[in-house]
Amino acid sequence: MKDEHLHEARLQHDLQVMLQRNLQRRQALSWLLAGGSAALLIGCGGGSDEMGMPSDPGSDECIANASETNGPFPSDGSNTVNGVESNVLQESGVVRSDIRPSFGSSTGTADGVPLTLTLKVLNSNSSCTALSGYAVYVWHCTRDGMYSLYSAGARDENYLRGLQVSDSNGEVTFTTVFPGCYAGRYPHIHFEVYPSLSMATLYTNRVLTSQLAFERDLCSAIYQNASGYSASLDNLTGVTIASDGVFGDNSAAQMAQMTAAVSGSVAAGYTGSIVVGVPA
Repeated sequence: MKDEHLHEARLQHDLQVMLQRNLQRRQALSWLLAGGSAALLIGCGGGSDEMGMPSDPGSDECIANASETNGPFPSDGSNTVNGVESNVLQESGVVRSDIRPSFGSSTGTADGVPLTLTLKVLNSNSSCTALSGYAVYVWHCTRDGMYSLYSAGARDENYLRGLQVSDSNGEVTFTTVFPGCYAGRYPHIHFEVYPSLSMATLYTNRVLTSQLAFERDLCSAIYQNASGYSASLDNLTGVTIASDGVFGDNSAAQMAQMTAAVSGSVAAGYTGSIVVGVPA
């Protein structure tokens, strides 16, 4: 599949999701009353985010995060590449904290601004207690918008994909690079939550699929000042959270950030964290 066909597949997939979610607009009030959140937003700290919401609530506050699309490039067994099922979850080596290099027979490494990202998995049905032993699968695009295993030039790689098991605090931490911005989508990271490592082998066992986004000023600063992100900077000018096909139909309350701010610099790298509420 050529890159232009991959890009078209991204937009067609997300358009279908957007149309489906538009049918659910009448349920928006019930989502809010139930504490639903279709996406999570990480910011730079202080002030307000792009949706006009405060950007630094308590780190242990949680609401049930509603499902989001896993997109066309999940490699969780839900689709194929060239007619062959793509499922990195069943490969030896996928359980790891540093997802920048490929593993197994693949040898490439994804370049970009370092990002250490912690996801804290909490039970939104039980006073935000930590969910220990849950498995979290994370994947995202490269700094120039490619997905390993799918995009031409990265199809033989499996970098920027990894799986970890939450500790006693419900936390998993990944070392990765800051994702790029490709045409038609706001910068984001995909993740799936599974009830255990043994269940984290096929998408049908997941208990949550969602995406997290980053505060616009942070993205802009990185794309302007870091090597290799020039295309991302151009693409960012053409999209906002409001115009994004996945994030755009969410209310300000749903898009509100729920964890501590991202900190760091282009030279030293960044550290961030986010709370993931699972109705366990």
